[in-house]
Amino acid sequence: MNCIIIDDEATARAILGHLCKSVDNLSVLEEFPNAIQAIKYLNHKHVDLIFLDIHMPDFTGFDFIETIKNPPKIILTTSDANFAIQAFEYDCIVDYLLKPITPERFQKAIQKAASKDFSRSESTSTEQVEASTANDLYVNINRRLIKIDIPSIYLIEAKGDYIQIKTEDQNYTVHSTLKKIEDKLPVDTFLKVHRSFIINAKKIIDIQDNSVLIKKDVVPVSRSKRSELMERLNLL
Repeated sequence: MNCIIIDDEATARAILGHLCKSVDNLSVLEEFPNAIQAIKYLNHKHVDLIFLDIHMPDFTGFDFIETIKNPPKIILTTSDANFAIQAFEYDCIVDYLLKPITPERFQKAIQKAASKDFSRSESTSTEQVEASTANDLYVNINRRLIKIDIPSIYLIEAKGDYIQIKTEDQNYTVHSTLKKIEDKLPVDTFLKVHRSFIINAKKIIDIQDNSVLIKKDVVPVSRSKRSELMERLNLL
């Protein structure tokens, strides 16, 4: 596997680099002191695995994940145990290493990354969001395929192992992920503005600070997504 290391501390990068050298078939392509440099690198390079620190100045590890498209496998490295539950909301994260990292724990994380099957979430036999057409989306609810008019969707929210699809007429709770439904929605209309929310940009009523109002729902907008949202709008 090819990998990169993103950590603002030089010592932490050196330790991870040393640990990587102990693993056969694991090659460190680059090291970065901040996420911005890594994003520029990934715009024209492919990697299999990223070692990612959470706490970095100006741009956190979670901001980084929300910014890049189709992220590879990611192993978080941090001295803060408080984000473990939040971390596993992301399908791309395969492990969460607490500093100082022991060789034994590092080896276990690499084994997870090597064996992690990312194709499982794409299986229509297990996911409940089915195929869509230009204006229709079919969801499996109680063994019935329900047709949803895509333009009527104004908000989709992740809730644990489920998503809630809110439409003009009705709300639907479906066993699926935001990633699964995001891939089936028109990109010129829908935007993931936060790790837990996808919005229909045409349904926005108001924007204030780091949130948008859609119908009666106030939806948070992450810092990394605000500029993309503003570009979508027809500003005067």
